[in-house]
Amino acid sequence: MTIQQITIATTIAAPIERVWEAYTTPADITQWNFASDDWCCPSAEADLRVGGRYKARMEAKDGSFGFDFEAVYDEIEPYKAITLAMGDRRKARTIFDATENGTKVTTMFDAETQNSIEMQRDGWQAILNNFRSYVEK
Repeated sequence: MTIQQITIATTIAAPIERVWEAYTTPADITQWNFASDDWCCPSAEADLRVGGRYKARMEAKDGSFGFDFEAVYDEIEPYKAITLAMGDRRKARTIFDATENGTKVTTMFDAETQNSIEMQRDGWQAILNNFRSYVEK
């Protein structure tokens, strides 16, 4: 079975150094890593090295549901790209490109089979949009 890849992107009105820092620092990650205002990210870990662990706790604010998103850093090119390997062998690669309007952030990730492609794209894009809002404020 072929794994479908989904791509999401946004441009952030901020220098690449600030975007990279907000994307890779646990204290920042907890401020943006959720898709809607009724969710939160109470904790995050980012051992930013090849073979290091990434873990973010995502929870509904009403306590009705929560899960840990865990992965291992497969590749790190500072200020350029990060590749994560998830426990189910899927991968996600995020690329950072400096532009005249700020920093373009593009993530390509392998789809999972439990949720529709649209739901996955919309959820990941909502998180990326939240990231942009956080960095720009």
